[in-house]
Amino acid sequence: MTEIWDVYDKNRHKTGKTMVRDDWHMTPDEYHISVLGVIQDAHGRYLITQRKLDKPWGAGWWEFPGGAVLSGETPDEAVVREVAEETGLDVSRMKIARIFGYERTNAVEMNNYFMDLYGFQFDFCSEDVVVQEEEVEGFKLATADEIAELGAQGVFLHYDSIKTIFKM
Repeated sequence: MTEIWDVYDKNRHKTGKTMVRDDWHMTPDEYHISVLGVIQDAHGRYLITQRKLDKPWGAGWWEFPGGAVLSGETPDEAVVREVAEETGLDVSRMKIARIFGYERTNAVEMNNYFMDLYGFQFDFCSEDVVVQEEEVEGFKLATADEIAELGAQGVFLHYDSIKTIFKM
């Protein structure tokens, strides 16, 4: 099934246009939205997932679970869906709140996006996590220092853009 994404303007308003997933033909004033679920267990460790080794970019890299906002969906709805799909965890009854975000404009690749991060903290354990095998190679519960080390190695997706969340 082909994913369709809404196109937004600089002010995060829908333009009425849509795009096919990864079909980068955006003008400098067009964006799509992606979300990440920053999930902490009761001990303050973060749930991170490893991208499949056959991904066209970032293969084997670590990241927070997440993905694109589908057409007709809100970012809040997308983070609930993405977390459930990638980890099997249900955050739908929790307070859904954006904790951080940034935007990226890339005129060369014609790929512009807003990235929204949502924070969740609750009591779960490794046995509760069921990864989406098509998307996720594996997972682990990591401290902020362990994630910083993965970032220093250059194998944590978006690390330089999101590292300020560990100081919040």
